[in-house]
Amino acid sequence: MVLENKLGIANSADLAREEERISKTKAIELFETGYLDSLEAGKFDSLAKIHKYLFEDIYPFAGEVRKENIAKGNFRFAPVMYLKASLEHIDSMPQSNFDEIIDKYVEMNVAHPFREGNGRSTRIWLDLILKKELGTVVDWNKVDKEDYLLAMERSPVKTVEIKELLKNALTDDINNREVYMKGIDASYHYEGYNIYKSNDLK
Repeated sequence: MVLENKLGIANSADLAREEERISKTKAIELFETGYLDSLEAGKFDSLAKIHKYLFEDIYPFAGEVRKENIAKGNFRFAPVMYLKASLEHIDSMPQSNFDEIIDKYVEMNVAHPFREGNGRSTRIWLDLILKKELGTVVDWNKVDKEDYLLAMERSPVKTVEIKELLKNALTDDINNREVYMKGIDASYHYEGYNIYKSNDLK
């Protein structure tokens, strides 16, 4: 199933290529214009603005909370009926140290508020919090893709693994565009979601 898009593309592989090209161009703009640094760290509103900026030329739902229940494999992200409450809870979570920041990041990943593009926008959001609170960011060049995806998969149950992985990759080179751009590499995001109906939850 190809997502509804503004490009008129009906082939999923073609859409994925164009999406990556356009969103990376927009991500550079987001970084270089200083718009990213103007956002409030750790708030969903800021994440929505990041998502909108990256994907507004591609998807009509850019920056908008999803209306579908989505799953990846056997893992179901927050059901739509609980999403608003979940995002309000995440907004109120503390972010004064590394552990608190990663706990918040893990909760936002479980929420998965958008229909597509969650991983990339949320990694930028994470780096914004780390940058403003601790003066560091993740050097994604030092994070193995497979290790990251497995650790994120297990993080709703246990956060030790993802915390260890990301702590070992922290850098104070916070204004390095190359470090920033590696975080939105398409290889780090989940490929495709399943849609499930709310009555499947019963």
